[in-house]
Amino acid sequence: MKANDSRIGIRHARRRKLIAGLLFAALAAPAAGIAQHPKHQSHDRSDHEEARRALLSGEVLSLRQVLDIVANEYPGEPVEIEFEYDDGMYLYELKLLQASGRIVKMKVDASNGKIIAVKARGTKEEDD
Repeated sequence: MKANDSRIGIRHARRRKLIAGLLFAALAAPAAGIAQHPKHQSHDRSDHEEARRALLSGEVLSLRQVLDIVANEYPGEPVEIEFEYDDGMYLYELKLLQASGRIVKMKVDASNGKIIAVKARGTKEEDD
């Protein structure tokens, strides 16, 4: 492995840890303020506050639970994680780096951990 490749690998590892750490902190921290449903919330309310509220109210699984569920079928290290409320449901959008070097993108129902859609290097699978 070249020195440049090693630095890139270290940089990606740090980025993964930072993203995962920030999301974990947002989901694990205690809720503040009055809980509101996403369609009634103000535009300045941040995603991490909504994620924390949804987790504490029991509407969604924790990131750790979702990653454990997903790892059974799609092992890999998370390199990007997003939490969204879309079309009436909470979603985790995950990007995983598999041992083979393949990147797998997926959408997961945050309420139950069901994988909704998967895309891997131009191959798209949709689960019913």
